[in-house]
Amino acid sequence: MHDGSGASPSPAHVREAANFVISENSSSGEQLDMLCGRFIVDAPHDRLIGQYLPRTLVVRSRESGADADAASAIDELTGLVHLMRLESLESKLGGFAMLNALSSALFTLTLRVASESLRAPTGLLALAGHPRLFPAMSAMLQEPAKQWTLPMLAQLCNMSRATFMRHFETMLGRSATDLLADIRMSIAANALRNPSVGTEAVAELVGYQSIAAFRRAFTQRTGNTPGEWRRNARQVA
Repeated sequence: MHDGSGASPSPAHVREAANFVISENSSSGEQLDMLCGRFIVDAPHDRLIGQYLPRTLVVRSRESGADADAASAIDELTGLVHLMRLESLESKLGGFAMLNALSSALFTLTLRVASESLRAPTGLLALAGHPRLFPAMSAMLQEPAKQWTLPMLAQLCNMSRATFMRHFETMLGRSATDLLADIRMSIAANALRNPSVGTEAVAELVGYQSIAAFRRAFTQRTGNTPGEWRRNARQVA
């Protein structure tokens, strides 16, 4: 971070609080107060995060032209960040556990606010904020094993097949079949972590009646066969 002046920054002093690390300097200029954090998303869910959410996302505390629902979500987000800041500074008992829980809520609420924005970026956020296309996305997430076809998904959105395909790809940047396949493979990869669940059961869980077809799809999407993925996951664990 810099102020654009080109001047050398004042030396920073680092001190540890109960719940986080504070880095500050004694500059006499305008002060910046910034709360930072990170999320670690393990495979296989990192695929959906990386491919369908924007690399950079900015959510503002106020947005001109926002409707009542979006404004309400923004107010909730602002209140949540304020609560996280207080929880960080006060170093109360159980503060670290509270911050972890609030961080999960922060992540979800940030995505909700972004999806309701007038400038939602292409991807799942734009799709979630599109009232006519949301039913198709929701159906695939809720019933990934169902034998969905493009006409079935288009009917959920009260669109023709061609119109649905065009609008869906415009909003998501990928086809509906791509999204469905990635949802299924994410669920399958998670299920393969369990050594007591066989590959045939995993294939059935995500809507494949043929193990061979499931293996091909899984290998194409993840770069590993189901057996290789299971062994790698066991070694990591």
